[in-house]
Amino acid sequence: MSSTDKRKVTAEDIENLLEVFKQSGWDEMHLQTGDLEIFLSNDPTAQGPRAATAPAAAAAPLAAPAATGAAVAPVVISAAGPSGHAPIPAGHVAIKAPNLGTFYRAPKPGAAPYVEIGQQIETSTEVCLIEVMKLFTPVQGGVKGIVREIRARDGQMVEFDEVLIVVEPN
Repeated sequence: MSSTDKRKVTAEDIENLLEVFKQSGWDEMHLQTGDLEIFLSNDPTAQGPRAATAPAAAAAPLAAPAATGAAVAPVVISAAGPSGHAPIPAGHVAIKAPNLGTFYRAPKPGAAPYVEIGQQIETSTEVCLIEVMKLFTPVQGGVKGIVREIRARDGQMVEFDEVLIVVEPN
């Protein structure tokens, strides 16, 4: 894309970039074009470049991009938990972000949240939305149980594989 090309970057462009990175064998990649800055790393502890006047770049471990509308497969986390985060209680299941983006608890502003703490959910229950570049991905629970924690705040930017909700299976 030339410097005079004003074409907007699409979700498909980002998915293609992720696929190229995944197949490249590179450890890290930093791309900056116009107002968009993307940092990819295979190191989950990577901090990414920091610009003095711009918001911090999102650093996320690489995985295959989730398909639009795909549910997050529940993942059982060890009691140790990820560095810097509260551990997941033994026997509980984490519902994780399928991609980086903005976490929304409700389908639209002012609407009731999809789920609340203490609520029983089914595997197909929609628990939240993740939005990136106006593309909204509904996230399903993937497990039958009771919501015990909601770790992300409404409107918060979340990273790929970040724990959003903790469920006690039943």
